[in-house]
Amino acid sequence: MTKARNRRIVLAKRPAGMPTDEHLVMEEVVRPTPGDGQMLLKTLYLSLDPYMRGRMSAARSYAASVELGEPMVGGTVSEVVESNVDGFAPGEIVLSSNGWQEYALSDGTAVRKLDPAVAPVTTALGVLGMPGFTAYVGLLEHGRPKPGDTVAVSAASGAVGQVVGQIAKLKGARAVGIAGSDDKCRYVVDELGFDAAVNYKSDDFTKQLAEACPNGIDVYFENVAGPVLEAVLPLFNDFARMPVCGTIAYYNLTELPAGRTRCLR
Repeated sequence: MTKARNRRIVLAKRPAGMPTDEHLVMEEVVRPTPGDGQMLLKTLYLSLDPYMRGRMSAARSYAASVELGEPMVGGTVSEVVESNVDGFAPGEIVLSSNGWQEYALSDGTAVRKLDPAVAPVTTALGVLGMPGFTAYVGLLEHGRPKPGDTVAVSAASGAVGQVVGQIAKLKGARAVGIAGSDDKCRYVVDELGFDAAVNYKSDDFTKQLAEACPNGIDVYFENVAGPVLEAVLPLFNDFARMPVCGTIAYYNLTELPAGRTRCLR
């Protein structure tokens, strides 16, 4: 009898610079069987987030690196297939951390049940999950927007950035998004309700950003660094705040960047 298989993507080699196919490899293994105190989870949705690039490195960080030969980490929405864990039954939907694989075993630690009647289960990986919480805490606890402030956010169409701008609007601030295409900018304004959005790939990006922020910038929610940050810095008002959530432009660098923003590497 053929045993059930589990497809997974493992870290085969640590990248130096941009990851390629040799660093992440698809493999098939026998699907695990839950023992006492364990349950088998099937991945339904996987969140792909910028922090995962850091987890591919062996450098010291806030979280442990992925071991070579192990599946890449990642938050997941999963279905309970089999369960020997009290409080979890087959068919239930949960928020888990299966990583980049179809099936995973869990003892129930850090697993939370989801109710599809409350919200679409995918929101547990977005606005009602880690990205939404990151936006909420980063903006309100560290950015502290006030009515009338100008809040700029890079990667504005991303999972974190889009929530930052909407919270800023709820707090009475003016939200200006920065994104990487005209379509994304239209989405940020037309669908998310930002006051303005600027394409950082435009030839006159610096000029457009200044025009979108005629009263300067009071809060800049940083997700990317690099040339975007270089354009933002001259627009800072006195006592401006900058929550630093990410520096995506630097994640694949092999040496420190030149210029004023190297301190954020």
